[in-house]
Amino acid sequence: MESMLNKLKSTVTKVTADVTSAVMGNPVTREFDVGKHIASGGNGLAWKIFNGTKKSTKQDVAVFVLDKKIIDKYQKYEKDQIIDSLKRGVQQLTRLRHPRLLTVQHPLEESRDCLAFCTEPVFASLANVLGSWDNLPSPLPPEIRDHKLFDSEAKYGLLQVSEGLSFLHSSVKMIHSNLTPENIILNKSGAWKIMGFDFCNPTTNPSDQEAKFVCKEWDPNLPPLCLPNPEYLAPEYILSVSCDPASDMYSLGVIIHAVYNKGKTIFEVNKQDIYKSFSRQLDQLSRLNPNVLVNIPEEVREHEKLLLNVTPAVRPDADQITKIPFFDDVGVVTLQYFDSLFQRDNLQKSQFFKELPKVLQKLPKRVVVQRILPALTSEFVNPDMVPFVLPNVLLIAEECTKEEYTKLILPELGPVFRQQEPIQASNMILLIFLQKMDLLLTKTPSDEIKNSVLPMVYRALEAPSIQIQELCLNIIPSFANLIDYPSMKNSVIPRIKNACLQTSSLAVRVNSLVCLGKILEYLDKWFVIDELLPFLQQIPSREPAVLMGILGIYKCTFTHKKLGITKEQLAGKVLPHLIPLSIDNNLNLNQFNSFMAVIKEMLNKLESEHKTKLEQIHTMQEQQKSLDITSQLNLSTEQQPSKSANQTNIFNSIGQDLLSGVSDKKETGQVQKQQVKASLTLEEKQKLAKEQEQVQKLKSQQPLNPSTVTPVASAKRTKDLTATLMENMSSLGSLSTGNSKPAIGGYAPMTNMAANIGFPTPVDNVSANRNMQNGLNSNPTFNPSGFTMGAGNPNQNFFGSTGPVGMSKGTTMPVPSNMHNFNSLGITTGMLQQSQNIRPTANISSVDNLFGPQKPKVSMNQMSQQNQNPWLNQFVPSQGSLAPSGPATQTGMMNQVGFGTQSNPFFNPQSYTQPTNTMKSSSSASNDLKDLFG
Repeated sequence: MESMLNKLKSTVTKVTADVTSAVMGNPVTREFDVGKHIASGGNGLAWKIFNGTKKSTKQDVAVFVLDKKIIDKYQKYEKDQIIDSLKRGVQQLTRLRHPRLLTVQHPLEESRDCLAFCTEPVFASLANVLGSWDNLPSPLPPEIRDHKLFDSEAKYGLLQVSEGLSFLHSSVKMIHSNLTPENIILNKSGAWKIMGFDFCNPTTNPSDQEAKFVCKEWDPNLPPLCLPNPEYLAPEYILSVSCDPASDMYSLGVIIHAVYNKGKTIFEVNKQDIYKSFSRQLDQLSRLNPNVLVNIPEEVREHEKLLLNVTPAVRPDADQITKIPFFDDVGVVTLQYFDSLFQRDNLQKSQFFKELPKVLQKLPKRVVVQRILPALTSEFVNPDMVPFVLPNVLLIAEECTKEEYTKLILPELGPVFRQQEPIQASNMILLIFLQKMDLLLTKTPSDEIKNSVLPMVYRALEAPSIQIQELCLNIIPSFANLIDYPSMKNSVIPRIKNACLQTSSLAVRVNSLVCLGKILEYLDKWFVIDELLPFLQQIPSREPAVLMGILGIYKCTFTHKKLGITKEQLAGKVLPHLIPLSIDNNLNLNQFNSFMAVIKEMLNKLESEHKTKLEQIHTMQEQQKSLDITSQLNLSTEQQPSKSANQTNIFNSIGQDLLSGVSDKKETGQVQKQQVKASLTLEEKQKLAKEQEQVQKLKSQQPLNPSTVTPVASAKRTKDLTATLMENMSSLGSLSTGNSKPAIGGYAPMTNMAANIGFPTPVDNVSANRNMQNGLNSNPTFNPSGFTMGAGNPNQNFFGSTGPVGMSKGTTMPVPSNMHNFNSLGITTGMLQQSQNIRPTANISSVDNLFGPQKPKVSMNQMSQQNQNPWLNQFVPSQGSLAPSGPATQTGMMNQVGFGTQSNPFFNPQSYTQPTNTMKSSSSASNDLKDLFG
């Protein structure tokens, strides 16, 4: 199989090469380029037809070539007869000029290998279309193999042949004598044209009114190419050796039969015994069987019988055939009108083109594209006719494929896109194109859209005609999705804005706003916010339609899922613009309600979004504060040092008034921790997890053993701070009652000595240059008028404030609900630092640890009873809180506390370290101290 295909391929290649080499030696090739083999025609289909192009003008042509190799089998005189017959037919065709005859563009040229001449572009011969494929290229071209004649094509083709015969018989006074499908050529437009005048018979008396023709007797000895096709010859041509124009009409009748019977003739002729065959044929024609004409259309069947009549005088002539009702078909009339279009004036043409769209829908696509479209595009050279022709061309374009549109229609539309004169025609052209813009953008290549189509749209937006602007604005949304985004953003939108701002027409302004509102979905959010919304504030007019258009754009932008308006834009630009517009006096009630509905919707969104933002910020702040507190608690746990049992008892006794809030503090701490867990960022969760790990490590350590801290060591660290204080008062020369200096050596300043005693507090090694981590002020003071422990500020925050906490007159220390367990803090904070270099941060949990996990907690009364320190037993009141004291009890209270005696072990003068920062007015300070201590 493969070898057969290769053999076939080599044969085709060889034949093509032979033909090409034969043509290349012909003088025709000097002016024409020969293309591929497309068809065959002429007597016996001896002529091969090639595509060709004229070198000088690039005009398409058809090149007819007869290779002399096909006649090599004949004798020399027979060859000469064949060549003479072929030459005669081409020469006669060259001399005749008529629309129904094939047009010769270059006369016959002869070379050693071939004969060649050029004609108008050709599709194929009628014989090829009807199934005679002799002398065609291999493989067979699909255009010919699949070509089927439509009814309108067949009718109009037969009409054209009849018109050609009428021309020959009436004007030229010539009979063709060999009218066959082989000698009828279909050109590129589908028109049927006559050729093959090899056996034409001109009249012998051209001056006389009645033409006389001489007929040659049939010579069966001549080569077939020197004889006409007997199957299409009239019986009298063979039997009586006579001929006249009616003989051609008989041939036309046989052609009609062949067209409607797939190329089959009425009778088959035996060329070896042609006379006998024609005698039998004559008898059959005398009593013609109706079944012979069964495939012939009924409206032409009777005329077909007349054409096939054995009596020539009964046959209708060519002019009569052209007027039969069979050719009154709407398609035939339309095609016939196009053929005579050049003879019509503009008024007739315009009327015809207006009615043409109705007819185009009834015609086959191939007929429209091949026959009507070229005729229409040829009218584009007439500017006045373009507005009438263009709708029909675009209607045909809708039925064409994209490839057909690009090849056949778009090149013809190029000059029409740019046409601007005359102005009236130009405006009509713009209107027509705008109405079919979706078609143009769909089938036109992208580069042509940018170069030809969109510039026309821009011109329409800038046109002085209000009607064109309105139409353009109305139809832009229908094809906005087909416009590329850069062109929409940089060219279309700016022109729409200019049309809205510069026009004096209310309709154009309103249509501009409506157009913008409809194409919002094809724009991006920030372009709308940055370009379109500010543009709305520039519109000068305040007509209700304009205001509602502005409102519509705001609403579409606001409610669109892809677009939207930010709350900053709403508050800063949109609402300040809309609210004044809403109270315009031109608005009616419904329009006002529309404005208010949109404004309320915007306000609700603004409120909702901003409220949500503030709530989130507040929640984050609360969470951050909770995290800070948790961090402080964890840090305090890590830094808690060991303390002696006596110190623990002192801390517990001083913090008696805080014990009532211990359980509340723990519960509050748990609630805060739960709140912290509610909503945390990833970083905060990581930080909290690390802190929890540290706490777990601390819990996993061995509990502090109270036995390691001996009472002896605690007693050694106890100093008499009172004696030390009294002994060093004389050195406070720089003490001042109203001013203070910055702390030196880690001690806090002593202020207002007449009213308060400032206990110096060393700076913690861990929390240097910071306030105490327990939230209390580092400068506790004593009020000389009373010794009641209390907060200096009722609103004091124990965890973040730096306000003073000390002894105040006649007040009882309040216990805040959110206060943590800090029993280890109190007056002794300043006292214990006299004997320690590091000030610990107190926490009730560390005190609990001193007792060990097995030891139960005791109440403050039990602790005071068990405590062996007489000073502590005197200091802790029996009611669990410090009672308020008045002026009468101040002295007693001071004595009770121990500040007026030298025996108090907590005020040992030798244990009090002299601060490096001396105060002013030591004498006055000494007097005040003497008054204070009695």
